[in-house]
Amino acid sequence: MTTFVPPRPWTASYAEGVPEDLSPVSGSLIDIVEASARDYPEAPALQFFGRETSYRDMQDAIERAATGLRDLGVGPGDPVAIVLPNCPQHIIAFYAVLRLGAVVVEHNPLYTARELRKQFEDHGAKHAIVWSKVVETVQQFPEDLRVTSLISVDVTTAMPFFTRLALKLPVAKARESRDALTAKVRGAIEWNRLVASDPLPATHPRPQTDDLAIIQYTSGTTGTPKGAALTHRNLLANAAQAQAWVPSITRGDGCVVYAVLPMFHAYGLTLCLTFAMSMGARLVLFPKFDPDLVLDVAKKHPATFLPLVPPIAERLLTAAKQKGVSLAGTEVAISGAMALPHELVVPFEEATGGYLVEGYGLSECSPVLMANPVAENRVAGTIGLPLPGTECRVVDPENPTVDVPTGTAGELIVRGPQVFSGYYGKPEATEAVFVDGWFRTGDIVTIDEAGFVRIVDRIKELIITGGFNVAPTEVEVALRQHPDVVDAAVVGLPSEHSGEEVVAAVVIEVGVDPDVEAIREFARSILTPYKVPRRVFVVDELPKSLIGKVLRRQVKERLLELTSGS
Repeated sequence: MTTFVPPRPWTASYAEGVPEDLSPVSGSLIDIVEASARDYPEAPALQFFGRETSYRDMQDAIERAATGLRDLGVGPGDPVAIVLPNCPQHIIAFYAVLRLGAVVVEHNPLYTARELRKQFEDHGAKHAIVWSKVVETVQQFPEDLRVTSLISVDVTTAMPFFTRLALKLPVAKARESRDALTAKVRGAIEWNRLVASDPLPATHPRPQTDDLAIIQYTSGTTGTPKGAALTHRNLLANAAQAQAWVPSITRGDGCVVYAVLPMFHAYGLTLCLTFAMSMGARLVLFPKFDPDLVLDVAKKHPATFLPLVPPIAERLLTAAKQKGVSLAGTEVAISGAMALPHELVVPFEEATGGYLVEGYGLSECSPVLMANPVAENRVAGTIGLPLPGTECRVVDPENPTVDVPTGTAGELIVRGPQVFSGYYGKPEATEAVFVDGWFRTGDIVTIDEAGFVRIVDRIKELIITGGFNVAPTEVEVALRQHPDVVDAAVVGLPSEHSGEEVVAAVVIEVGVDPDVEAIREFARSILTPYKVPRRVFVVDELPKSLIGKVLRRQVKERLLELTSGS
């Protein structure tokens, strides 16, 4: 049987120096850190509140932590939960787990006990490396979820000496900062004890390319958790694709990557934990995004590569102008997770002298699938071109074996070395998202003749009203053009007459008396009548994910509560 290989028109639009394909990867993620430690032993690998850790010292800490974990019973294939903010211990723990052939399971440290428990129920890890502030939450799990090895990390121990000293001062501000960063714990193993072990013997078995490396939970905390099972091959391939996409960025000392995105998220994980380490970069770690902290670093070490989301780019730009700090020298910023407004790109690129381009990915794809060229031919409003070695098709959502004509909207399906092979322990869910070996993204897109991809909307979020499909994103873009509207979220609510009706939740400028009928009239001047929201609700704020993405499902739940009985 011949495997269908679709044409790849987008390769003609690649920036100069970007290859159409890459050689198959080999080895494991461990190799990329070891290679950087071998090539740049004295170069700074990590920077945290000004304190630097060299590649040699980081590699040594990884080997010591691996011994400590091995002595606690961690072995090949064992899931090990990591519940940490961005900090040096996070990178060391990540690679120590992988060195043993064990499997990293990343978690959001700000999750509630219920959200965390759901994921532990799914993966069943008996070993956990957690932020000191989360230790008590994990200790309160029911008996059947109890972990046998609970390692507590005090992130302040990785800070410079004088910063740690300042946190101990008997003043309210120091106490407040200390309480936000750490907590006293009992009944857990201290991280420092773990890294006091001898380095792991070089003869200890290493993970193989097709071994499971990470269980990455997909976005959303409601419903049954689904963990994307990603192999060393998947993640190595995506790091190599990212390298190939930015040939202007050279490997080694001088390459600076900012970790302003959380590394437990697939986006931050690949571009900071794997790509940055493969580049021998200085990875500057921020426990959470703080424009002032970022600007302090930018004065001395401008970012060569800056993964971000539009709200972060906007806040950084605003703070830089207010404080008179130059962002010049920021070479490449890549934005994902939500649409990148052109009106943000222009001032950001003027301020930095570099590029701000939009990309796209999913947890199931390690996660990066596409990005705009880091070149003048990038196309605003698109998510760019498929990365080298990535195959894409646009198909009929109702019959995903049938391709739609070029330029027509349909479901995006993909194939490539970064695409996962399934959800952890969920064969039925896995089967539902594959068709003839192609992964169904669930996104409705168009691809133009030059290969640029434009997202229309998520299949599951399309509103069907009176037999017509309405893309919430299109309506939100229209509403945000109203001078009084700061933000908007559009969902479908049940209707006796039309199946669903289009409903909007909007945030209004402070001090403005809202006129929802005027907003609807404004939308009517832009949209076909059936796309105009039947009802508009004014809210103080919209629920958003940690990286600033509006959570439409939660918006819908709130509006259903508001309208029940109406």
